[in-house]
Amino acid sequence: MKRLLDLLKNKYFLCSIAFIVWMLFFDRNDVASQYDYRTKVNKLEEEKEFYNKEIAQAEKDLQELTTNSEKLEKFARERYLMKRDNEDVFVIIETQAKEKESFF
Repeated sequence: MKRLLDLLKNKYFLCSIAFIVWMLFFDRNDVASQYDYRTKVNKLEEEKEFYNKEIAQAEKDLQELTTNSEKLEKFARERYLMKRDNEDVFVIIETQAKEKESFF
């Protein structure tokens, strides 16, 4: 018990405890803020990877479209519904049929 009282009377120990409490809870860069920052950084890194993959795919598609005329025609027909003069285009939109249950 005496040892604990001596420890609590020590000014260096008290200053160290006060400093640790201040840094953990009251400082602008406290533990909770650091955790939030780390989660935001991880989320942004995942988004960066996703967009880099999308850019690579877009560049690959662009390369194929500029070199292959068949791919270009297929792309124009699918995306922009383009057609030749002697053709008709029919757009079929599939909708999900709602199943109704009867309770009778």
